[in-house]
Amino acid sequence: MTQHGNDATVTLNPRPKATEVELHGINTIPDADRTSRPFDLFRIQFGGANTFATVLLGTFSIALGLSFWEAVLATVAGVLLGAVILMPMGLFGPKTGTNNAVSSGAHFGVRGRVVGSFLSLLTAIAFYSISVWVSGDAIVGALTRLAGVEDSIGLRTVIYAIIGAIVIIVVVYGYQFMLLVNKTAVIANTLLFLLALVAFATTFDPSYNPGPDAYALGSFWPTFVLAALIAMSNPISFGAFLGDWSRYIPKSTPPRKLFAATLLGQLATLVPFLFGVATATIVAGEVDYVVALIQASPPWYAVVLIFVAFIGGLSTGSTSLYGTGLDFSSVFPRFSRVQATIAIGSLAFVFILVGRLAFDLLGAVNAFVGAIIVTTTPWMIIMAIGYFVHRGEYDARMLQVFNRGETGGKYWYNGGVNWRGMVAWIAAATLGLLFAYFPPVISGPFANAAGGVDLSLIVAIGTAAVVYIGALLIFPEPSYSFGPSGPRVVRSIPGTEREVVLDHASQAARAQVRADARADASSPRG
Repeated sequence: MTQHGNDATVTLNPRPKATEVELHGINTIPDADRTSRPFDLFRIQFGGANTFATVLLGTFSIALGLSFWEAVLATVAGVLLGAVILMPMGLFGPKTGTNNAVSSGAHFGVRGRVVGSFLSLLTAIAFYSISVWVSGDAIVGALTRLAGVEDSIGLRTVIYAIIGAIVIIVVVYGYQFMLLVNKTAVIANTLLFLLALVAFATTFDPSYNPGPDAYALGSFWPTFVLAALIAMSNPISFGAFLGDWSRYIPKSTPPRKLFAATLLGQLATLVPFLFGVATATIVAGEVDYVVALIQASPPWYAVVLIFVAFIGGLSTGSTSLYGTGLDFSSVFPRFSRVQATIAIGSLAFVFILVGRLAFDLLGAVNAFVGAIIVTTTPWMIIMAIGYFVHRGEYDARMLQVFNRGETGGKYWYNGGVNWRGMVAWIAAATLGLLFAYFPPVISGPFANAAGGVDLSLIVAIGTAAVVYIGALLIFPEPSYSFGPSGPRVVRSIPGTEREVVLDHASQAARAQVRADARADASSPRG
């Protein structure tokens, strides 16, 4: 099999089997191993979100007091806006051959790119937890109704543990196995969700409207905006992870195909979103949506929901955990991808138990998705502007400097940090949180600046764009940090690229290895 690029023809290696443990970490993927296509990017996004975790996000608009049609409009608006912001994030992987956090080193510095690593960790814990929580609760609810099993903390803990462990196993095997799981979720869960048209045909009422007194934030627009932001969090949550999968796509792939794969993948998630909106109207007012839905379902559909929950738990959990395990291994190079995945997965599972059993689930989800939107969106805006300014030209070798235990190179900037991107992100995230209102956890001092309408996203996006562009114009980046074509729109300044050398810790570690080898060679052998 061959791939025809702009400059050469590459003979592709056979696509690895799903049961083969992935060998690549965050190192640059060789051209011969880039066996994926934009359609795979579509499937892994849709499959990763075609789950009960997304269904839960869809229920929030009804829980906040919107009518069915108001909730539909808020959900569609949130998903569409989030998809548009997300689309450029699929461009980096094919260009750099690595994940988005490492790629961000071009705009935040090879050390400053840990911002992306932090954001991916936050997102992974949130969505891995949601997937295991909701999927486990659905299975417990179905067992309680169909088999008469008594609900208990012990039973839920066991179910959580089973789903969480299987997710870790899937992620340890890596990209190909995860792609297989998500291919299954695309087809199976879509069909199972659509069966709801039959299951709830006589109980669903599209005219559902609890009235203006039900608005959680007191009036329509503040409540509508909050519901849209919650829906928007789902596509935004893919921002730090999109490069994890697109890095396996050939670099010669036209951007329009990557844009289309992301846009269509996110629009397809309206299937589980609208399932959540519609079914939430049936069990409105119930404390536990999942259990209430199981009880309201015909017995045959309660069985169906077990499969939906199980498949969905694996797909959402694996897409979230994979990226963080991958990135953790880049921040701490002594850990392999497999070791980092197991470590993060174990930590996240402890969080699941403590969070689910000790805190309010809806409150925790609301706080997490709010933090994800306000902190990740400005990072994505900076990345998109940086891509445009740098004409999408990157030096893959220089992006790996930090991961190789080295210093210097074209993305070293000031001590490994590009303060232009860093200052813009810090300012945007901080101001965004000051205007945010995601009850009951996040309530900024300026949350009521617009009569209760949440301005956090507008403030975060505007601040990131203005500060970053202003910094590039007033304090141009050195010319060596750009590709052969130079910058677009902004100017650059002359500079001398710092030589790439091993950092002190790596030098000491290698010296110790050599000393140990000499000592071993000179020791008497029995």
